[in-house]
Order: sequence, then C-alpha cells, then structure tokens
Amino acid sequence: MFITLEGIEGSGKSTQARLLADRLRAAGRIPHLTREPGGTPLAGAIRALLLRPDDAMEALVSAGLASPETPVDHMLPVTEALLLSAGRAQHVARIREWLAAGEVVICDRFADSTRAYQGAARGLDDATLTTLEALATGGLRPDHTLLFDLPVTAGLARRRGATDGEWNRLDAEQTAFHERVRAGYLALAAAEPQRWVILDATVPADQLAERVWAAVSGWM
Repeated sequence: MFITLEGIEGSGKSTQARLLADRLRAAGRIPHLTREPGGTPLAGAIRALLLRPDDAMEALVSAGLASPETPVDHMLPVTEALLLSAGRAQHVARIREWLAAGEVVICDRFADSTRAYQGAARGLDDATLTTLEALATGGLRPDHTLLFDLPVTAGLARRRGATDGEWNRLDAEQTAFHERVRAGYLALAAAEPQRWVILDATVPADQLAERVWAAVSGWM
C-alpha cells in the first residue's frame, strides 16, 4: 500500500508520518518511511539544491566548480518543477521496489505537492504538470492520501518555532503564497475524495495520530 501525507508548512505531517510508521510496525506490518524531495541519495542532493541553493553554490565553490563571485540565480517555477520531477523519477524506482517487497510505503509529500506548490501557488499550467508527473512516476499514484489542514498563520508560526534546522526558501515565501498552496491542496482533495482524507491539523499531535490510525487501519 502506498500512502502519502500532504499539507502546508508546519502542518505536522512529518511527525505524523513517523508515528504512523511506528504504529504499523507494532501492528506487524513492514513500513517504509520516505519523503520528497528526497528518498534516495541523488534525490536528496536535488532536495538540497531546491531548498537551499545558496548552500549548494557554496559546495560548488568549495569543489572548484564555480567562482566565489558567481551569484545564485533566481530559481524559476519551471526549474523547480523540473528538478522535483527528476528527483521523483529516481524515488519512484525505489518506491516500486519497496511495494513489490510487500512494504507499506509512507511518503511525506509526493506529486500532489508539486501541483499545490508549483501549480496553484507558482502558476504553472496543469498540462505541463501532468506531463512532468507522467514522466516522473510512470503512472504510479498513491492508494491513499492524508491532507493535514490548518490555517496558514498557524502553520508558519510552528515552522518558525521548529528546531529541526529545515527552515528554507519555501518557508520564507509570503503568506499569500502559502494561502494559494493550501487552497490548491483543498481543491485536489475535493476533486478526488475517494483517495483523500482531510484531517484537522490544529488538534494536539496525539489526537491527530489517533485520527490518522483510524483512517489507515480502516484501509488495511
């Protein structure tokens, strides 16, 4: 079974993904917890480039592959989508292996995040994103998707208070950007209610974990 978790910044989905993996393991299942961008070493390198291009440029300078005077270019929305798709193609090959081995794959973000961030928020057209998604996934889609929904101001306040060191250039976008992301997610869920479950992410983490488990154990 392929389960994805989606939501705006600070929605708590990463914490819930870990808790879900622990609970599945305790129930005798074999979970594989992964994330996007990332999931493989090469896709992880693409994640670093996407989220912290300044650090990536410093690494290139250290390796003698760029001049210290070279400024970091502004990353275009289409560049984001192409990089995400490249990393996803690598990741999907591994996901197929895990599924074939009988594992329950829990993925913190997948292709729906590109539709929400680069589509709804950045303005890339649906036809372009559909083409990129088909190339990257080869038709692999989640069996079920959990959407952790909460107001943008609450999510960003959580991110600012986080100590995981993951604050990045997407977190730093204007509030209006994150509002478009949230609206994009809600539209995706409304268009495909048989796959999506919307969860109120404002509740305490332990209560939210019980609601996640109620949904997942029902699918099992």
